[in-house]
Amino acid sequence: MHTTKERTDHTARLRAKFGRAQADITPPLGIYARNWGAATFDNASGVHRPLWMQCLAIEAASGQKALLLTADLGWWKNQEDERRLRQALLQHFDLQEEQLLFCLSHTHAGPSICSNDLQQPGGAYILPYLEALKDAAIACINEALAGMEENILVWSTGCCSLATKRDLKVNNDYLIGYDPGATADQTLLVGQLKRLDGSLSAVLANYACHPTTFAHENRLLSPDFVGALRELVTAHTSAPCMFLQGASGDLAPKKQYVSDPEIVDANGRELGYAVLSALQTDPGTDTTWTFDRALVSGAPLAIWKEKPVVVSEYLRLRKLIVRVPYKQLPDAEWIEQEYQQCEDRVIKDRLWRKLNTRIAIGANTHADLPVWIWRLGTAILVAQPNEAYSEFQEKLRAFFPGIVIICINIANGYVGYLPPRHLYDKDIYAVWQTPYAPGALELLIDETRKEIEKILTDETAMD
Repeated sequence: MHTTKERTDHTARLRAKFGRAQADITPPLGIYARNWGAATFDNASGVHRPLWMQCLAIEAASGQKALLLTADLGWWKNQEDERRLRQALLQHFDLQEEQLLFCLSHTHAGPSICSNDLQQPGGAYILPYLEALKDAAIACINEALAGMEENILVWSTGCCSLATKRDLKVNNDYLIGYDPGATADQTLLVGQLKRLDGSLSAVLANYACHPTTFAHENRLLSPDFVGALRELVTAHTSAPCMFLQGASGDLAPKKQYVSDPEIVDANGRELGYAVLSALQTDPGTDTTWTFDRALVSGAPLAIWKEKPVVVSEYLRLRKLIVRVPYKQLPDAEWIEQEYQQCEDRVIKDRLWRKLNTRIAIGANTHADLPVWIWRLGTAILVAQPNEAYSEFQEKLRAFFPGIVIICINIANGYVGYLPPRHLYDKDIYAVWQTPYAPGALELLIDETRKEIEKILTDETAMD
């Protein structure tokens, strides 16, 4: 593995067989699609851009397989809906839990994927749609597996100013919106999937930013800014683009909560051009930019050169369980009573989400948070189901300077936010929404760090 002491560029590579596929998963317009409490309607009236499911299949030289699925969907209100879908895929393809990631882009302009919403207007479409998602995933995986070819996945780092901090204090209240006085993590990781002849097969973009450009006044189904991102990158590279949502619990675009598609697309183009910019600095599939020597000139110069590297073929997949405490929560019966008595449309929607979360928790006092850690050659991918604040990815990357660490939110499930401990005494949405007690994020970071250290020093590594 590279370290900063080696004075080499921070890139990462994996040589393996890869396969790709994608499918249109845009639902019927009649489906229940109310994602905002302030919305005055329940169903979309049109489509801004189609919703997509994408699959990347990986097979290492050892025969180990991994499947990465992404979908333009929001979040799972009902944990059983997610478990049912993922278990069907695991059984169909005879996979272990650590081999599959089903990641959501977190668009807030998509359909409900909650079977508890059946009684809502358009709720009758939900169960057939969940079945269609399973069928689409099976078809995508089959197509990806059938098209496997040897490629090299190369990661490099860029930057994009789309993401801003979104916990804004106004007088004595905290609102969710652009905070110009705070500094956001704007790290962009770009993966280039290259054939052995050097041609580009696909682009992966890992970036942390809430897709909340469209909001309560929007009546269109949309992947939000992710749609224009993909379209722009594909138009310039002739290669498909896969988006991986980062640790964006506290990050969102400056311009958001709109109904204007042009603002949505402008946000997507901003990220798209940042991806294209990162692609201009081609790290090379089998070379790296490395310090060569000092040269005395008018000033002492550091001379760097392209030097060959051995491309790693190492794939290691692990699932970690981190046990964290829940907050003291009201009984589900009490929340349901409040829900039934409430006549305010916005508050009722908020209570409905709270009730679904409370039912999922049951009588448990602690949560077992799953974390998937994949070693992809000389890169590390970390995926977990909650909405972790950006501190999650910032601290992990600080712990391992010189290592490319891809972080993904809302993978293989969803429960709630993971804000840092120091915010729990503030009246912030993420704090009162989360079922987790103070310190949950810090526990998650610490245990994940320990597991990454183990996987990086694994004696079976073939680097």
